Amino acid sequence: MRIAHVAPLHESVPPRLYGGTERIVSYLTEGLVELGHEVTLFASGDSHTSARLIPGRERALRLDPRPLKSETAAHLAMLADVRNRADDFDIIHFHLSHFLHFSFFETMPDKTVTTPHGRLDYVDLAPAYERFPRFPLISISGSQRTGLANANWLATIHHGLPAGLYQPTFEPPADEPYLAFLGRLSRDKRPDRAIDIALRSGMKLKLAAKIGDDDRAYFHETIELLIDGDRIDYIGEIAEDEKAVFLGNAAGLLFPIDWPEPFGLAAIEAMACGTPTIGWNCGALPEVIDQGVTGFIVDSLDAAVASVPALLRLDRRKVRAVFEKRFSANRMARDYLTAYARLIGIPAEAKAS
Repeated sequence: MRIAHVAPLHESVPPRLYGGTERIVSYLTEGLVELGHEVTLFASGDSHTSARLIPGRERALRLDPRPLKSETAAHLAMLADVRNRADDFDIIHFHLSHFLHFSFFETMPDKTVTTPHGRLDYVDLAPAYERFPRFPLISISGSQRTGLANANWLATIHHGLPAGLYQPTFEPPADEPYLAFLGRLSRDKRPDRAIDIALRSGMKLKLAAKIGDDDRAYFHETIELLIDGDRIDYIGEIAEDEKAVFLGNAAGLLFPIDWPEPFGLAAIEAMACGTPTIGWNCGALPEVIDQGVTGFIVDSLDAAVASVPALLRLDRRKVRAVFEKRFSANRMARDYLTAYARLIGIPAEAKAS
């Protein structure tokens, strides 16, 4: 099968630092190449891939030091290039937000599929989609569909990670155990809740997170004063090759979100390391975390604190086993191939190139 993937230009594929969407695009394209398909990746020129790379711009937007950049213009130029090459592909798979590509491909929606990676309850999304109802979508969780319940949903496919990406840690670290927080230090990720849980449970907390421009005021006003460098330690944004140690040595991951999380990639990254998660009953987390096996879903701070002792007793080998069964990149790639085959009307046995 000839498959094109169109990634956002904000980060490279894979990203050097934070970037969940681009990370999944990387794992998916690599998985499809390994399965023998002809894959083309439209992404920033500093991306690294086994697929054929067609740069949308020289480098990813976030790490481009030049002060005057237009995200809209960069994406529009890339989309024009994709449309000009559309005949080269059986499927064009978009990973862009807010349906920016729909008007470019209005005459060929059945040749495309779109995976929205963010929340879908923006007030303008449903009216926009109603103008382009033929475009098929693939959700990353059942929960994500709520904002566009009547869309042309083709499938729900949970994210996956390469099985060998992280080596699980089954023995407790020699140093003092700690809880981990990974992702963004933003209001909707609720690092303040994570700090409260750690302090009330008598555990140390390490925060490894990005502070975006939109989050700086919240960080300085709400979080910074709570960081003492001892019980509550902020270690900054970490790179991919640092996650295995950070998550693998943690007693557990705290995921106390306050928004409809479309998936929750950090939870399966922790799972891959054998590390369980305490997550809020919000968004997709109840679909991702197996209650009492890979962690606990809670509704309150009191419930989160009460879950910590049980979290420490969970079998980390079982946590890793669930990851291997449910959240491998190979499973994700095969699920997408099944969806592609159904979309373009080929039999399942003809999926391989």
